[in-house]
Amino acid sequence: MIIYFVRHASAGQKKPSPKKDEKRSLDNEGVHQSTQVGRILSSLETNVDAVISSPLKRATQTAALVANEIGYDGKLYLENALRPEAKYDHFRDMLRKYSKAEALMVVGHDPNFSEFLGRIVAENGGRAHIDMKKGAVAKIETGQKRYVLHWMLTPRLAKAAADASVSQSSGPAGGSSQNGAGLKLLIPAVSGKKKDKKSKKKKQPQAEALTIKSRPKTSRK
Repeated sequence: MIIYFVRHASAGQKKPSPKKDEKRSLDNEGVHQSTQVGRILSSLETNVDAVISSPLKRATQTAALVANEIGYDGKLYLENALRPEAKYDHFRDMLRKYSKAEALMVVGHDPNFSEFLGRIVAENGGRAHIDMKKGAVAKIETGQKRYVLHWMLTPRLAKAAADASVSQSSGPAGGSSQNGAGLKLLIPAVSGKKKDKKSKKKKQPQAEALTIKSRPKTSRK
């Protein structure tokens, strides 16, 4: 199984009221971060069987924006095991529910999200210290009864990839190169050799779900 860990993007200042904080939206920077990350994942031909999010608004917005960019038009599954206060045991139980999927995207919060990622890639019940920034995405894959961290993409790297794409698309005489040339040059160096294979649609576990309206992919220059 492949799992993409996505921490929700920038959402402004935390609100003092827990109920109001759950409804805190992404700010403009967060929308931009989510879109950039989604476009890079799209350039890597990322395909997932399910997108699973914390029910908090800033997480569902991040999940929807990224999912839209990669062309995912399935359900957005909401799981309390991805809430900020959730424990690692809850997270592992949630993964078992979706164990028949070949590829998942999970969207959550820190401080527990970095802990989940660190514990799942460490062997013998240990912990690896991993710091997931807001809007970051990490790809892990199971292999020989263990999880392997292939790469992590931070918002800063995503911005560098986007800037490289703009630079590559405009030549000295104002000409343009192939779409996404900058992304293709930058990302494979950190993403590994294999591209994600398209996953077959499979029946997913029952969960609260929202429909994501996908938009058709267009050429981006």
